[in-house]
Amino acid sequence: MKDGVDLFETGTTSAVAPHERTDYWGELIQLCHCRRVGFAFPRLSDFRGRVALRRTDNYQIVAWQADIVTYYRTARHVREDADGDYRLMLPTTGQLTIWQDDRHVPMTPGIGGLMTIDQPFAITQVSGTEGLTMTIPRGEIDHRLGRAAPPAPLVDLTSGLGRVVADLATSLAAERDTLTHSQFDAVSERLVELLCMHIAGDHPTEHCHLTDVESRVRHYIRTNAHDPELTPAAVARALGWSLRQVQLALQHGGTTPRELIKEERLRLAHARLQNPTYHHWSIATLAAGLGFSSASSFSTAFRRRFGATPRDIRRS
Repeated sequence: MKDGVDLFETGTTSAVAPHERTDYWGELIQLCHCRRVGFAFPRLSDFRGRVALRRTDNYQIVAWQADIVTYYRTARHVREDADGDYRLMLPTTGQLTIWQDDRHVPMTPGIGGLMTIDQPFAITQVSGTEGLTMTIPRGEIDHRLGRAAPPAPLVDLTSGLGRVVADLATSLAAERDTLTHSQFDAVSERLVELLCMHIAGDHPTEHCHLTDVESRVRHYIRTNAHDPELTPAAVARALGWSLRQVQLALQHGGTTPRELIKEERLRLAHARLQNPTYHHWSIATLAAGLGFSSASSFSTAFRRRFGATPRDIRRS
C-alpha cells in the first residue's frame, strides 16, 4: 500500500476567545467532514469542544467531545458538496439523535450508527457527549455486503463481534499518533471487515429480528400500561430479553422504552378521563395510578400530547 495523504489534526475551543468558539468549532467540523454543513448552537458564547483527527487516503477517524449542538445538511448542501462515504458514529458518553429519511434515531453508548451524508440529515447531541466518527469509503461497505441499498442505520456494539468492533475503533483512535500510515489503514480495513461481518450476521440488529422484538415490546407495554410499576427493565425481564435489546428494537422504530411507556399511559389516561367508571377519581389519583410522579407533571405531559388539559377532557 503506497503512502499518500497522512493528516494529523487536533483542536480545542479553549484555544480561542469565548465569543469566537462557535465559529472555530464550525471550521474544525468542516475540516473533519465536509465544507457544506450547517450548525445550530443553543448557546453562542463559551462553547466547549475538542477534536483529534487522523486521515489517510482511505480512512479517517475523529475522536471528539462537545457541548450541545445540532449539525445539518440540506439538499442544497448535498448538491454543492457531494460526499457518498459512510460515517460510523460511536457515542461513548451522552447521546446523539439522528434525523434522516423521516426516521428519528436516538443513539447512546453501545449503539453505533452507520449513515451517509449525501442526503439531508440533522444530528443533535446533548452537552458533554463524546464519541468517535470513522469515515469509510462507500464501496468498502457496499461490496462486502453485496447490496446497493444502505444497511440498517443502527448497529449493536454491546457484545460479541459488535463489542470487538467498538473496542478496535477505540484503540485505533487512541493510537492514531503512533501507527504508521500502512498500519493505520490495515487496522481500519480489518475494522470495516469485522463491521460488515457483524451487520450481515445473525444478531439482534437484523431487520426482521428487530421488527419482531419491537412488535412484542409494543404489545406488552400497551397491555400493561395500567401498572404503575412498569419500567423498561421490567419489560425486558418479562419478555426474556436484555434491556439493551429492547432499547435497540425501539430505537429502530424511532422511540425508547421510557417514551413508549409514557405514551401508552397518556393514551390510557385519556380513555379513563372519558370513562364514567373513573369520574370519582381525582386527577392526582389517576396520575399516581398510572405511575406519574405528580399531578402537575402528568398535566403538563398530557397537555403537550393532546393539546388540552385533563380537566378539559373530563368536562367534554
